[in-house]
Amino acid sequence: MAITKKTVRDIDLKGTRVLMRVDFNVPMKEGVVQDDTRIKAALPTITYVLEQGAKSLVLMSHLGDPKKDTQKAKEKAERDGKPFDEKKFSEGKHRMAPVAAHLAKLLGKEVKFGPSCMGAEIEAMVQELPYGGILMLENTRFHKEETSKDAAEREKLAKALAKLGDVYVNDAFGTAHRAHASTETVAHFLPAVAGFLMEKELEFLEDKVVRNPAKPFVAVIGGAKVSSKIAVLESLLAKVDALLIGGGMAFTFLKAKGASVGKSLVEDDMVETARGIMAKAQEKNVRLLLPADHIVASEFSAEAPSKTTPSEAVEEGWMGMDIGPKTLQQYSETLKGAKTVFWNGPMGVFEFPTFSAGTYEIAKVLAGLRDAVTVIGGGDSVSAVNKAGVADKMSHISTGGGASLELVEGKTLPGIKALNDRID
Repeated sequence: MAITKKTVRDIDLKGTRVLMRVDFNVPMKEGVVQDDTRIKAALPTITYVLEQGAKSLVLMSHLGDPKKDTQKAKEKAERDGKPFDEKKFSEGKHRMAPVAAHLAKLLGKEVKFGPSCMGAEIEAMVQELPYGGILMLENTRFHKEETSKDAAEREKLAKALAKLGDVYVNDAFGTAHRAHASTETVAHFLPAVAGFLMEKELEFLEDKVVRNPAKPFVAVIGGAKVSSKIAVLESLLAKVDALLIGGGMAFTFLKAKGASVGKSLVEDDMVETARGIMAKAQEKNVRLLLPADHIVASEFSAEAPSKTTPSEAVEEGWMGMDIGPKTLQQYSETLKGAKTVFWNGPMGVFEFPTFSAGTYEIAKVLAGLRDAVTVIGGGDSVSAVNKAGVADKMSHISTGGGASLELVEGKTLPGIKALNDRID
């Protein structure tokens, strides 16, 4: 494993108070956890810390964006002419107490809950924990200092958090691209190491995709907009042997190529950029494949009449909704020779069953690859491999959509940079 940061294995945890950032930003409905994938992903590090004899373990996470979510819900209630109970809304959506209770069930061990992230009451609760006890803090984003642009404000919360531990462990890769008090600033006040989940993300994304990919390396990039993927496309062109484009963004490329796209989604202000990316691919001898046919519909609807086009062209009055069978065959053939695959973004509107085949079939092709490293870069692609029933066949599924893309783009993630370097 060629990661450059220290991990929990590189530090003696016996008798220490461990402060750990986790990503428990899970979907909630009326105070009940709807999907505990992210909670389960942190269990190996939590278990290891306790097994190593840590004196206490203090967990912290954000849960949604209280200010933004509440404002949106309030505005919607006003538009609908309905009453809005801000306290009840926040209790059901942003409070960490139900998450602490859910974690306790998974661990089969008591998890105490702290009603804040800082202050004398929280410090006393940490002191009173039994040896090996766990405390879950309240949502970090209830403190304005967490996300403040003012470094001094972030430092205020970070110093208060640092009082709760002797060692800081970051196992929240999904938030590593944000320079927040609990993800980056606190790492400057304690010995700071990566948890197992963070370690695995770095091992696959930083090492096996960015620095040392086995060749041939094929990237599959989809999703709606070119504008959100420009940096990752340009970065990948320096590394991949083939780049397969799908989803709505493909039509901006097809328009740049001179093909008719009907009423498919196109970012007109990105056409020139797409043309530049295609030119750069040719210059670097990278095969850039665009859909050779499509499943099209008369309107953006799950029930809309659909048909398969005979070529890359989409006639007037129709819009592309998924890659067609010819494209799927071409993409599958290219993928079969790959030793490394990075996939981010669906091939079509896969939330509509009629237009999901392209995305699910690509997932199945990846699942069938032998001796290849397959990395799913977060977001909708994770949902796709889960729904296709092949998640367990992938080498790695990233827990951070935005963070994984930024890492592959070659950006330095603040939450990772702040961790202690490993000196071999």
